[in-house]
Amino acid sequence: MASPVEVNVCINEAEVISSVSKLIESKASETLSKNNSFRVGLSGGSLIKFLCKGLPTINTTWQKWQFFFCDERHVPFDDPESTFGCYKRDLLKVVPVTEDQFVVINPNISVEEAAKDYARKIEQEFRISSSSIPRFDLLLLGIGPDGHTCSLFPNHPLLKEEKKWVAAISDSPKPPPCRVTLTLPVLNNAKCAVFVTTGESKAETLKDILEGNGLNPLPAALVRPNPGELHWIVDKEAAKLLL
Repeated sequence: MASPVEVNVCINEAEVISSVSKLIESKASETLSKNNSFRVGLSGGSLIKFLCKGLPTINTTWQKWQFFFCDERHVPFDDPESTFGCYKRDLLKVVPVTEDQFVVINPNISVEEAAKDYARKIEQEFRISSSSIPRFDLLLLGIGPDGHTCSLFPNHPLLKEEKKWVAAISDSPKPPPCRVTLTLPVLNNAKCAVFVTTGESKAETLKDILEGNGLNPLPAALVRPNPGELHWIVDKEAAKLLL
């Protein structure tokens, strides 16, 4: 059974960053007390800025962290749209991690092959068979104004994907059109998933996700780790319409 959703409403962006950082530190400590690695799925957008401000404040054994991507744009790493490119440019300057700790897509092959290749990389790193589902220690997620998360968009066929861990999308309604994304079976097998969102522009979407109808739920509303934890860390502007 999925755990109850934990919603943390923060006063401002600074408190959001602090809350996210404390939760990440707690999960890293909990995981590394039992295992030799801490596997984290990263997302792009405003989360990059939040993590670059917050992660330097935490106390952890950085060399035991391993970073994956909840989704990635199928572009060269030096393209401004590359999520890994942004983390490489900004995060590596402020925390003592190396490029080798990031498991990245291959942007030099077709998007379909890149998705298959990324699934193979995950299989190798987790040392599991393709018939299993990887179980990430922590997934850090965001939402778009349309309620998408990762590169899973409203009413898209990928929301029905049940077998693949990683899928290619070549018709993203948000540019760039070609992306590689984790699928719902992987998101819902995480030990802990954390959504982070701020701003009044997300208020209606957030209300729909957390309180909306179950007939046609937005993609982010379909993320319910089972068994696992689900946290929403939001500011008061994003939460202004919540009951």
